[in-house]
Amino acid sequence: MEPLHRRQRKIHCDPDPPRQNATLLMLVRNFEIDDALSSMRQIEDRFNRRYRYPWTFLNDEEFTQEFIQLTSGMASGDTEYGIVPKDEWSWPDHIDRQKARTSMKTMEDDGVIYGGSVTYRHMCRYNSGFFFNHPLVLKYDWYWRVEPSIEFYCDMNYDPFKFMKDNNKAYSFVIAMPDYPKTIPTLWDATQRFAERYPKYIDKDNAIDFIVDGQKGIKGPYNFCHFWSNFEIADLNFWRSEAYTKYFQWLDEEGGFYYERWGDAPVHSIAASLFLPKDRIHHFADIGYKHTPWLRCPTDDESYFSGRCLCNRHENFDEHVYSCLPKWFNVAGESSIK
Repeated sequence: MEPLHRRQRKIHCDPDPPRQNATLLMLVRNFEIDDALSSMRQIEDRFNRRYRYPWTFLNDEEFTQEFIQLTSGMASGDTEYGIVPKDEWSWPDHIDRQKARTSMKTMEDDGVIYGGSVTYRHMCRYNSGFFFNHPLVLKYDWYWRVEPSIEFYCDMNYDPFKFMKDNNKAYSFVIAMPDYPKTIPTLWDATQRFAERYPKYIDKDNAIDFIVDGQKGIKGPYNFCHFWSNFEIADLNFWRSEAYTKYFQWLDEEGGFYYERWGDAPVHSIAASLFLPKDRIHHFADIGYKHTPWLRCPTDDESYFSGRCLCNRHENFDEHVYSCLPKWFNVAGESSIK
């Protein structure tokens, strides 16, 4: 099915502020309209009303007129609406569906979240390998991934896209944690074989020590740490690069998106950790953010007492025993949690 293009243009009396070639991107379904509007309201109030970046909405079915009307009314910038191509949101031809369904049943019986969901696997595969080449997204260099039903706790008084560009960053995150081992038992083995086949793609100043313990390099054991990808601000051209394209194709052929439950978070995190110099990955310590069930809140006095942030700085996943952020600071050379 062809993508749906519907654009609502806003008229403003004041001139457009300077902007990067970027979009706020949401993969969402019609029934999630209330959660989508809640997320939009917070991003608009805390950041986008000053910059008016466009919103891009993607769905595996046609958006309703109600969804379009309500979201375009909430946005301070332009909005566009697209349909995910059917072949990017369905079973790949090479997948043995019976084998996959047997694995899903086992995961479901074991209580693995989304263990039995085909749709969730379509979504993870799409976010891993296709969204950045959608016709509505191709014209952009940067994106900010916004999920329905998030909380955004702090005013953002600068442009993070400009920050990323000016500081030569390619990927950014807010929360880091271990993934559930039962969902990705062979992902690291597949990655090791890819790295052995294509060593030229591994950056010499990579961040592999974030995902492998003991400074053992690509042959070491995977620790399951990943950047929680429901928040990402990143360079779309990194995902379009030869290294990442070949990596996704390699993983897709392995079948782990369906035989297991490989998520876009570990796939993105492994790719960023291997293919980028570590100084091109950024942690936004000044952002307060929640995606159920976890949240993080800046702990510095300025953010707290100035009113820039409204969150409980003592309820902070950064300091949770399961947080991988201290490991990231060790790799990146940052000495403290701010």
